Amino acid sequence: MAAAPVQYPQQQNFASKIRLSLFSRSFFLLAALLAVSLTCWLIVFFNMQEEPRASQMAERGITALKITRKSLAYVPANDRNALVIDLATTGDIQVFPRQLDDVLQPLPDTTFWRIFADKIQRSDTQTVTKIASSMNGEPGIWISFNVGDELYWLLLKSSTDNLPQMREWIGWGVIAFLLALIGAAISVRFVNTPLSRLAKAAQQVARGENPAPLPDDQGPLEIRDLNSAFNRMARDIRQTEADRELMLAGISHDLRTPLARMRLEIELSNVSDETRSAIDEDLGQIDHSIGQLMEYARPAGVLPDKAINVSAILHDLTDREKAHTESLGGTLRTMIQPNLYARIGELNLKRIVSNLIENSRRYGRSVSDGQPHIVVLVREKGNMIEIDVCDNGAGINAKDTERLLRPFSRGEAARTGVSGAGLGLSIVERLLQHVGGTLKLLPNQPTGLIGHIEIPKARDRNYQLDT
Repeated sequence: MAAAPVQYPQQQNFASKIRLSLFSRSFFLLAALLAVSLTCWLIVFFNMQEEPRASQMAERGITALKITRKSLAYVPANDRNALVIDLATTGDIQVFPRQLDDVLQPLPDTTFWRIFADKIQRSDTQTVTKIASSMNGEPGIWISFNVGDELYWLLLKSSTDNLPQMREWIGWGVIAFLLALIGAAISVRFVNTPLSRLAKAAQQVARGENPAPLPDDQGPLEIRDLNSAFNRMARDIRQTEADRELMLAGISHDLRTPLARMRLEIELSNVSDETRSAIDEDLGQIDHSIGQLMEYARPAGVLPDKAINVSAILHDLTDREKAHTESLGGTLRTMIQPNLYARIGELNLKRIVSNLIENSRRYGRSVSDGQPHIVVLVREKGNMIEIDVCDNGAGINAKDTERLLRPFSRGEAARTGVSGAGLGLSIVERLLQHVGGTLKLLPNQPTGLIGHIEIPKARDRNYQLDT
């Protein structure tokens, strides 16, 4: 019977999250604090300098106003126009006749200009009548005054240009900020280096490798204590792994030897064929459970330095599994994208996929003919390699998926007509976690289960394989 077409559930697209290292987080935090601190400091500085600068500018205007008014007052009336023309064409301080219809632009309503205008008005309350920032469209500081019955404007040209001074202070602020950032980067790097070294060593331990001991005789006291504790933990883990491997070898020998002897004694006994078959089946289930226990307890091993050709290995594996499945009356189809590489142990990859295939063979028999019909799909998606093992069995309840990934958990009787230790999926998940992969149990349509695996794809520089 042909296998039902495989349909995939819609996968949600999640927005990628920015992952910052400890160095980046600390650096950006210090940079933000420095930026806020320098900004506040510049604001306070400019506020403190506002009144002195306004007073200084007002004193300049008052001095120019007094000198100009006295010069015009002591000049004979016949020569006054010539002096005004001369003062209107040279220098940063100029004098112009005032007209009653002149269009004025008042000073900005800021603290600086209020202080400036107040000091000018108080210095000469009789002659100063108006102060403007523009007269007939000409910008500047325009101060009106009179000499007798004649009205004049005093123009301070350079008084409104405070940008050079502000730019200078902003420039110095930027330089100070950059120097502070360099200091922050050095400080954060000094603190982050031992933590980064510890993180790399912890990752090596998680991958089953033996990292070099961390230095416990240098750096701050807390870092030395932390490194010393980590070194002790790494030694204990290595010793535990060695003890576990020795224990596994002993258990395997002590349990399987009596099973083999029992099988031989049953074959030689005078029991009926039906009884012999039932006992042999029970012994086979015991042997299978022992094998799962041994496989679950076996360490995942060290990650290889070079990537392996996942496509080629799975082609070989599925060819053997296909022959075994067909001998049981089922089918196994494959669709494997070529030339997919990943950093994963070849034995571990075979253990992962073969466990899922065995799980489908045992528990995923088709509800129509009672035979397993399995589809294995291997493809690339983004930075991941996806492997799907699909069956057309009874499937499982969605609420049971998380429970089935725990050790010694089995599904309902509708799917699990065959007994077992309940470790197959736990073995798969543990081996995948070792390489940064994931396992999900998804519903197949119209019936069945999909064992969905994702493994990180190897980078180009890891594609160098031994030949």
